[in-house]
Amino acid sequence: MPAADNRYANSRAAFAHAKTLMPGGVNSPARAFGAVGGEPLFIARAEGPHLWDLDGNRYLDYIGSWGPMILGHAYPAVVEALAAAVPLGTSYGAPTEGESALAQLIIDSVPSVERVRLVNSGTEATMSAIRLARGYTGRDRVVKFAGNYHGHVDSLLVAAGSAAATLAVPNSPGVTAGTAADTIVLPYNDAAALEEAFAKQGDEIAAVIFEPVCGNMGVVVPSPAFVEALSNLPREHGALLVCDEVMTGFRLSLGGAQERLGLEPDLTTLGKIVGGGLPVGAYGGRSDVMAKVLPEGPVFQAGTLSGNPLATAAGCATLRALRENPPYEKLEKLGERLEKGLAGAAKAAGVPSVVQRMGSMVTLFFHDGPVRSWSDAAECDTARFGRYFWEMLDRNIYLPCSQYEALFISAAHTEADIDATIAAAKEAIAAAA
Repeated sequence: MPAADNRYANSRAAFAHAKTLMPGGVNSPARAFGAVGGEPLFIARAEGPHLWDLDGNRYLDYIGSWGPMILGHAYPAVVEALAAAVPLGTSYGAPTEGESALAQLIIDSVPSVERVRLVNSGTEATMSAIRLARGYTGRDRVVKFAGNYHGHVDSLLVAAGSAAATLAVPNSPGVTAGTAADTIVLPYNDAAALEEAFAKQGDEIAAVIFEPVCGNMGVVVPSPAFVEALSNLPREHGALLVCDEVMTGFRLSLGGAQERLGLEPDLTTLGKIVGGGLPVGAYGGRSDVMAKVLPEGPVFQAGTLSGNPLATAAGCATLRALRENPPYEKLEKLGERLEKGLAGAAKAAGVPSVVQRMGSMVTLFFHDGPVRSWSDAAECDTARFGRYFWEMLDRNIYLPCSQYEALFISAAHTEADIDATIAAAKEAIAAAA
């Protein structure tokens, strides 16, 4: 951010104050702009596909609160549902019909989910699913893939070692070696590595957890061979397959990425869209597995605010809208239009790049060739991405502030919005080169 630029003056003042109150001035590091340099914007309001910052600048938003806003910001049916719920009280600590309504919508939408438990976040969902998988199988080891993010769960916040199949090492201070010791990290899209891990330790592995379409190293789509290995190997060895659809659930189709890919996981974790912009997560799957959760079974998991009336109201309104007026055909067309436009803009500028997409999730990688795994993604020109990010922001396009995040299109975006974004990208990529 240029030092003399007053365009963001109010945001800069707000950030300076926030840093005196919160670590780094933020409540989640994804908001801090650390990967692109400069300081974050402070948002005053949002509507449809747009955000407004404290300085009154309006942006086309491609973050959508990191995924939940598939219908656009302040979607009328969601606002109305919240307005009706608030006067009735915000939390009771007792069962409500709203919880059952949201659970039913999830079960009706995701074929692999027979029973479900609501929680407060995607992190809670993955943490609980892993505990359940261990409790159900009586095993300790969990397989995850480098570049897949499953929330800040200690046992999953780990990085891969140098070997293809290795015990993990902690990726953050505060995560103990003992906590991470039962996690095996493999390369994404490497079916042979998964087969080798099961051949060596199959009777110790409780579960394989994975993102069916990656969004946390940029958009990376699984190969058919990898999907086949995920479908078969865990089941053959008595392990559970845990599909982390916190990001992709209800976005890539009503049944999530698993529906598009033909996967039938044992457990699924959900978040973001399932709460309509409020803090909701969920995990669910086979009835016999979910029967192990307390109070029906012995695996403990609880939450005072899980399934609270406001969150379930927003979630129900969102899922009903997606079922009654599915936006997926429109999102596919907008995604394809943006994909082709970004690729053309980069090619015209002579910049090594690749655009990868599934549905309404898109990433422009500054990388010479396809990105299939974290080792590929790590070779991206992140400095160029940082310059590109600010050039786009100065043209009123609000992108994820990291090369390793997907951008999200909402049903509120129009073809004119996509064309304006492509026009801005042509200038921004050239300026960032």
